[in-house]
Amino acid sequence: MFENLVYYIPAENQNLQDLTALLKAHPEIAFVSLAAVDTFGHDTDEKIPVRILLDDYDQFIKAGVQTDGSSVLLPCIADISNARVDLIPDSGVKWFIDYNFENPDPETGLPCGTIRIPSSLVHNEVDYVGSRSILHRAVARFKEGVLAAIKNNPYVLQYMLLDDPDDIAEIDLTAGTEMEFYVMTPDDMADRERLHTSQVMKEQYWKRTQGIVRTAMEECLKLLELYGFEVEMGHKEVGGIKPEMAHGGELDHIMEQLEIDWKYSDPMQAADNDYQARYIIKDVFRRYGLNVTFLAKPVQGVAGSGKHVHIGARAILKNGKKVNIFTAKDAAHHFMNPIGFGALMGILKNYEIINPFVSATNDAFNRLKPGFEAPVCVVTSLGKGIDVPSRNRTVLVGLVRDIQSPAATHFELRSPNPKSNTYLVLASSLVCMLDGINACLRAEKDPVALERSLSKEYGREDFYLEKDRRYRTELNIFTEFSDADRARYYGKAPATVWENITNFDDCADKTRLLIESGVMTQKDVASYKAAVTDQWVTDLHDRILDNARVFVRSCKKITPENGTLANDLDEQNWMKVNILRSEIAKDSISGPCIITRLSKTLEEGRYHEASRLQLLLMDKLTQLDQAYRSYKRNLL
Repeated sequence: MFENLVYYIPAENQNLQDLTALLKAHPEIAFVSLAAVDTFGHDTDEKIPVRILLDDYDQFIKAGVQTDGSSVLLPCIADISNARVDLIPDSGVKWFIDYNFENPDPETGLPCGTIRIPSSLVHNEVDYVGSRSILHRAVARFKEGVLAAIKNNPYVLQYMLLDDPDDIAEIDLTAGTEMEFYVMTPDDMADRERLHTSQVMKEQYWKRTQGIVRTAMEECLKLLELYGFEVEMGHKEVGGIKPEMAHGGELDHIMEQLEIDWKYSDPMQAADNDYQARYIIKDVFRRYGLNVTFLAKPVQGVAGSGKHVHIGARAILKNGKKVNIFTAKDAAHHFMNPIGFGALMGILKNYEIINPFVSATNDAFNRLKPGFEAPVCVVTSLGKGIDVPSRNRTVLVGLVRDIQSPAATHFELRSPNPKSNTYLVLASSLVCMLDGINACLRAEKDPVALERSLSKEYGREDFYLEKDRRYRTELNIFTEFSDADRARYYGKAPATVWENITNFDDCADKTRLLIESGVMTQKDVASYKAAVTDQWVTDLHDRILDNARVFVRSCKKITPENGTLANDLDEQNWMKVNILRSEIAKDSISGPCIITRLSKTLEEGRYHEASRLQLLLMDKLTQLDQAYRSYKRNLL
């Protein structure tokens, strides 16, 4: 069946003649959907009969379809009194065919298909808003800015694999993601202690998949290949436990963490691929009776799921040759050229305005805990020597390079999670990279000076980087530094969504980069802040507090079996549990509990206090969990 389907429509075939022939030959493709991505990262989906596309193709491509502000999340931009929003199809990227394998076409017997056309959001017929438009502008600004920086600072050519800036036809960007996720049997409750033990013992990492997980994984890889993803590999990740064998020989109680990687592409296509891959993976595993979650931290206390984002840049020369613009001409003595150093330094110095796009949910912050390979400090690693590539998995952004392969030099941002908005992560990163490149080239710094800057000690003045910060380490950031030293040297990382989103105000000088570059407007920033804040408040008030109440009530006193009496230690353990239960969830004459106080501050809009109370609640819930486990373990 797979070979008889059409999986994507390349840009050169997105014309009326080719589409008419394609749809006539494939009547199973019945619908069109304009897939636009709003401020927060939600994408749209509709079912438009393909005849509407063909009846007036030029008008459809020009005007798309009209919706209103309630259909997408664009606070501060489209509201109920100013709600017109158009979905305008984008060309130049793949149009994927999304298949419903549960709805076969009666004529062909093939699954019903929908052409998903990536689209822009346009407010009031003028303002291009939403995530795709922001990334589009960021890519354009970066390409223009880097080309201008090279031409205006010709000294840099002596350190690059270029001789003449007039040889450059254009600057080209590459990007790609690595997708981690958990698969599990529906309604199964994971045993956290078994998961933790399995993780510590590395029982799952890169091990052989079995049963329906193996079958579904292999089907995903074949499908992604047909969609043109150029799959590189799929494998087990560190999380998960060994499944159990049921009476019929099938596997049950499945809880496994997997990763699938595919080849890089340009930034817009990479972000589009990210969404399409998630749909494919979910649909395939669901057909095998398994749930997929792309949550950053589906189970507390064990490894979460990440989505490392890779970013590279190259010059396309007029003769067709491609040259990496980060690679040093003398790669045996320099890690990078000044453009590469500047791009990396730009990310590190300005990460406060990238992070709100990387970690925008409570779930995202659950993953960012020391000791789980998720980065918690703004720091990089270059390698312990020029000839020793960095393999430090504890840093925020790593340099990927290969002396034998000049084209390989790029950066790996390790903080995003599967639900991070890839469009905005890439857009904000490109803005910051260009800021660093311009600073380094204006100062006419060479690779030796820039490596010294990046490796500077805390308290040392620098032409660009901040004085009271460090930016590089080749050590394990979790084991070689205390909590206090990490905060002192690399900055105190935000611990809640609110702390993170307020960086836009607290670091206003850096936020101006987004606006002055023309990549975002004041309204775009305000819209994103409002969307993230509203999601944080709603999730915290309506879901997390309810779950906390349920958990507290589940911590009940247990009557020992077989007439065994509880001893004094059991009573003491239960007293600790009960005190915590009351602190968290039981009001008294002396005052309200943490949940009540947190709920009230959220309702009153006192978000600084709510953020503080959220951290207190999370700490008390962790203490309660540990205390209740100790209490239960001692009972016979």
